[in-house]
Formats: sequence, C-alpha cells, structure tokens
Amino acid sequence: MSRFLNFGDQFEIPVVLQNQTDEEMIAEVVVEASNLELTEDQGMRVTVPANNRIEIRFPGKTIMAGDAYLQIAAVSGSDSDAAQISLPVYTPSTTEAFATYGVLDDEGAIAQPILSPEDVYPQFGGLEITTSSTALHSLSDAVLYLIDYPFNSSAQMASRIMAIAALRDVLSAFNAEGLPSPEEMEKSIQMDLEGLSKLQNWDGGFPYWSKGYESIPFHTVHVAHALQRAKEMGFEVNDQVWGNVLTYLQNIEQYYPAWYSLKAKQTISAYALYVRMRMDDLDANKAKALVDDQGIEALSLDAIAWIWQVLLQDSQYESTVQAIRRYVGNQVVETAGAANFFNSYADDDYVLLHSNRRTDALLLDAMIADNPDSDLIPKIVTGLQANRTKGRWDNTQENVFVLLAMDNYFDTYESEEPEFIARIWLGDIYAAENGFSGYSTDRYQTMVPMQNLIDIIGENDSENIILSKDGIGRLYYRLGLKYAPTDLQLDPLDMGFVVQRVYEAVDDPNDVWIDEDGIWHIKAGVRVKVKLTMVADNRRYHVALVDPLPAGLEIINPNLAVSESLPSSPNETRNFFYWWNQWYQHQNMRDSRVEAFTSLLWDGVYEYAYFARATMPGTFIVPPTKAEEMYSPEVFGRGQSDIVMVE
Repeated sequence: MSRFLNFGDQFEIPVVLQNQTDEEMIAEVVVEASNLELTEDQGMRVTVPANNRIEIRFPGKTIMAGDAYLQIAAVSGSDSDAAQISLPVYTPSTTEAFATYGVLDDEGAIAQPILSPEDVYPQFGGLEITTSSTALHSLSDAVLYLIDYPFNSSAQMASRIMAIAALRDVLSAFNAEGLPSPEEMEKSIQMDLEGLSKLQNWDGGFPYWSKGYESIPFHTVHVAHALQRAKEMGFEVNDQVWGNVLTYLQNIEQYYPAWYSLKAKQTISAYALYVRMRMDDLDANKAKALVDDQGIEALSLDAIAWIWQVLLQDSQYESTVQAIRRYVGNQVVETAGAANFFNSYADDDYVLLHSNRRTDALLLDAMIADNPDSDLIPKIVTGLQANRTKGRWDNTQENVFVLLAMDNYFDTYESEEPEFIARIWLGDIYAAENGFSGYSTDRYQTMVPMQNLIDIIGENDSENIILSKDGIGRLYYRLGLKYAPTDLQLDPLDMGFVVQRVYEAVDDPNDVWIDEDGIWHIKAGVRVKVKLTMVADNRRYHVALVDPLPAGLEIINPNLAVSESLPSSPNETRNFFYWWNQWYQHQNMRDSRVEAFTSLLWDGVYEYAYFARATMPGTFIVPPTKAEEMYSPEVFGRGQSDIVMVE
C-alpha cells in the first residue's frame, strides 16, 4: 500500500487475507472509502486456502486533495478482522493560484474583472475574497510560505522562527487557510529552537545542515538573530547556546574564509553588529570603524541598512547618520507611487543570500527607525507589495525580512480606528457584507467554489467583482483564484537548468519499459532505479534538486538497517572541476519525494540516482523533477510530467 497519493491517480488497493487454520475459509471482504472513489465492487467473497494467504485488489481513484481514509473489514463465520488506513492526497503539480491585493482609503468602490475559467476541474479551487481593516492579511501567503517551506537548513529554520515569533501575536488573531493554530506555531518555534541548538558547533557557529561541518558566518548571524527574536517574544533560549553564538559574533572576522570578498565580509560584519545591538551588546564604535574603513560608497546597501540602525543608538555619530541618509537618498529608484533599490554583488558573494527585495526591506526598517515621516517609506512599501508573486516574495530571506519590516510599518502607521462596512458583489449577485468596528485584526473570507463561479459567469467572457466601503478606516482586500487545469501534463522548461528523469530496471531489463506514448510501465514488486540528470549552464548557488515519486513506488533507503542490498550507485559527477565523487552536500529521502542540495554548483552535467520498489498497481501522475536556486527561484528548470503504470 502506498504512503500517499496524488490528485489524478488511479490505483488498486491491495488487501491480503491470511488463513492460519488447517481448513480453507470462505471470507467476505468489504471496503469503505472517504475522499477516494472505488470504481468497481466494494465487496468480494473469496476462498482462502488452509495455512495460506491470498491478495485481492479494489480499484479506485482519488477525488480531492486532502486526506483519504479506508476501512477494510473481513468476515468468515464467527471470525472477523478490520483495519483502518489514512494517507494524504497531494494537489496536482499543475495547481495554480493567483492573488491581487489592494486598499480603499476613502469611501467608494472598485471593480475587478474576472475571466471565465476554462479547462479546469470544477471540484477544485475557486474564488477567495478576503477583507480586513489591517493590511496584515496580505502577508498571510508569505507567512505560510515560510511555515510550509520544505528544506530545513539552519538559515531556513531561523527564518521560520523569526517570522512566527515576530508576528505571533497578530497572526493568532486571524485564521488564514492552512495557518496553524497559535499552539501549533508555538510548538513549531520550540522544535526549531531545539533543532538549531543541536546544530551548534564547538566554535559557537552554525553549519548549513549537520553539526560538525564547517560553521557558516552568515548563517550563524542569521540564527543568532532568530534566537534574539524568539527570546524577545518570551521563548526560552538555552543560555550556553546564546553565550557561545554571541562570542562568535563578537569575533566574527576571524571566521571568514580567505576567499570571501571584502564586500561580503563587510556585510556579514554589519549584520553581526545589528544582531549584537538587538542582543543588548551595542558596539557603535565598531560600526563607525566599518564605515570609515573603505567609505560608505564601498559598503553594500544591506550593510548600510544594518549599520544605520546601530549608529542611531549613539548621538555622537549623527554626522555619519546624515551622510548615510544622503547616500541612500541618492541610490533610490523612485516613481510616482513606488520606490526600490538595487544592490550589486560579485559572483563570490552568494554566501550573503542577497536579493534586491531583501535590500528594500532592510532599508525600509532602517528608515522607519530613523525618520518615520519620510515620504519614501510608503513608496517602498508599495514597491515591495508590487514585487510579490502569488502573494509572497521569491525566497525565504526576502519573505522573512519583508515580514519583519512590514510588521514594524503596521505598528507605526495604522493609527486610524476603523468604523466601516465593506460590501461585495459578484456581477449582479450580492455576495457578502462585513462590518469593522474598532481596532481588530479580524478578517472575513468569502469563498465561491469553482463550480459556482463557472455557473455564475456562465457563457459571459468575464464578470466584475465589486467591493465598496462605507465609513472611516482602511479597507484592505485580497482577491485570489485557485484552480487545477484538466491537463496534468507539463512540458519541460529550461530557465537556468535542464532536468531529465528516467526509470531503469534493476534485476531484469523487461521489468521497466516506456511505450510510444511516453507512458512508463513497471511490473509490480520489482526494484527500479530512478536516474536524474541535471545540466547547469552557468555557476549556480544554493541549488535544490527535487524529484517527486509516483505513489505506486516506495523508496528503498540504503541508510536503513532493514533495507535490502542495492547495486552500486555512486551518484558521480561528470564535471571536471569537482574532484570528489558526490556533487551534493545533503539529501533527504521522504515518502513522496527525494531532495538533494548544494551551496555551489559549477556549470556542467550532474547525475543523481536512487532506488525504489513498485508496491501498488495503478496509473499514477508524477510531477516533474525540478532544480532551482533556493534564493533565486526564477532560476530553475523542470522536466516533464510522467505517467507511471504499475502492472
């Protein structure tokens, strides 16, 4: 039996009946399912030979994403047995979600056209309309992105801690789709704090993935920042871990590898000074020396943002603060409604996990601390809001620092007490009315299921969503559309990587084959080698290679003592510049996918392979293999979707 299913899978549920008596038995077997459709009879009458067992199968298919449940019962005379099984059903790989955000300050109304959905599953997704008197709800997608982010390096655990800890109080006041309860979020922070504590090396620093590997300076500062935010919100942080990482930050310059550029060293030192300030270890003199060493112009804007806030704590450095204000003002790219900044880094500065949106957030935070009346502040907020994709920013670094800056912005500027009514129409249909009275982070969501949306729009090309506000305050709204195209097949796409996946037989060449339609056929019970090929056309940083598994296959993990012996599979690279035989630094073998990671990947051709066993007959949708730069996900590549038939 599989450990999971994908939306669109068709399968045969295997049931094994065992007779431990000396007489043959006639048994009646029945299956009841929830969120699974049994496509043939739900019951069978079978004969089980004496001291033997038989396997019977119940064909079925998935209905919706979510959890599926099976109850199986067998009766033979006075003897009976039963079992209950639950397993997740994942959304199809082609699920798409789009969202647009806006605000109504004055009394009035807006109209947003929506096109008639075509070639989508009517039972999946729909239109979501969310209203609130605070813009916090527009951050829910970014928060959920950090909570659900699947790769647990030290930097990503730290980002999750910071986002939840800093926003915990306000997040608990509303119930976004998929958002854990306050208790679950608090438990998540505790687990991540424990996980980070176990990662700390003897020098007080933190590695990427596993204790004992080299401590990474930027990651160490980021973890210290997370520990401080958690402690500030009342979470318990181990005193020894706190003291050791603070000592590391105080002496961080001695831990820089020789190949780090001067700009990278300066930026990490500035971040360390900012975090030390938050940890009540102010060192404004060192911050001033960092500015004087090469001049403001030599520093990255990220470094300037962190140093700026440190120098604000000591009035003797007002002249330097004024110089920073002038310099930053000259670097801004400004339009009538938005503003943003651009940083420049060398290739070797990938260790900073940098991006322009993170720079915007850091400077926004510094400007709020320095001059809350600056007219640049709302423009930077507008620029950040405009640079979201599907409701969030591009990577974990961007999301966590934008969330921290936005939280500061909301605390500072939303001072008008709301007293208004919001009304919603979908075409001529009056859909909802929401009242807001007093300060509240309450939000209201109106959900129009996809089938209803199709019926309302009918044969028209489009319809208008109309929102109006009557009263005092700000109406923030989110209009989201989620759908699954009926075509679950994705073609390959090269946006920086070329990725390919093939299935190979292990024991008999006839066990695995591909037909003329591109459908893979695998015999039930056999072992399969899954071979991935990844081509990088340039140097890439912080790369994740992820291969989803067909639900009819189960990974054979060679690190488990119970696993069978496997043929040799060294995962060797064919790239000249690597002298070791393993291109990746870390790998995860999960129920539904395999993941491999590296912080630096030179241009070249790389292979990765793992083994699985075909455990459940059926026809299974397999999402594409994907490679991406985790901190620049617009640099990615995917293979094609596959169909695997286990026979």
